[in-house]
Amino acid sequence: MDKSNGIWVTGASSGIGRAAAAEFARVGCKVFASARRNVELERLNTELEKENRAVEIFPCNVASYQNVESVFKKISANNKIDCLVNNAGVTTFKLAVENSINEINDIININLLGSIYTIKAVLPHMIANGGGTIINILSVVAKAVYTKSSAYTASKMGLLGYTNSLREELREQNIRIINILPGATETPMWPSRLRELHGDKMMTSEDVARIIVWAYLQKGNAVAEEIVVRPITGDLK
Repeated sequence: MDKSNGIWVTGASSGIGRAAAAEFARVGCKVFASARRNVELERLNTELEKENRAVEIFPCNVASYQNVESVFKKISANNKIDCLVNNAGVTTFKLAVENSINEINDIININLLGSIYTIKAVLPHMIANGGGTIINILSVVAKAVYTKSSAYTASKMGLLGYTNSLREELREQNIRIINILPGATETPMWPSRLRELHGDKMMTSEDVARIIVWAYLQKGNAVAEEIVVRPITGDLK
């Protein structure tokens, strides 16, 4: 693995992002881990150091373009970002009529605009370097209809549309756009009550992380542009 190339993972403090950062580190990648919760990033690094692995920590609130741009400049000052993993995300499990405007703003600003901000930050860098990979962690809600997920669905469907269009614009730039749509995955995003009820039917974050890393490591001319990942038993009923 070329150590000069790095992987920037957002939302790396828990769930799929944390597992992805750890898996990338374990296969020898240089990892730049971002999230709002610096304490959790430090905890991840401490655990990886026991395996003689580590990540570089860059706290970041992706909902702020100024923060994203500042973190990008810090990372890219001494590193080449070969892959961006857009994973930062939040949700609620409420009916649309119950969602407050603040909750809706948080979901759209983090899940959709935050991912667009990080893409905008790395894109000129990747074009100048002759290529790269952008992996977006979406959700099966971008393909199926679920209640109590209206704002979350809007954010993920919006990002799916944005990145599908972006992919066509970048065909000649050697930049791969890979969208991964996981089904039910046992992460802190789910309320504890639902995890207790359905945890045995959910995928683990590590399951999804291995697929993310696999998708990045495929270096031939073939690109897995969209990967839907579900538990063997299917969606939760």
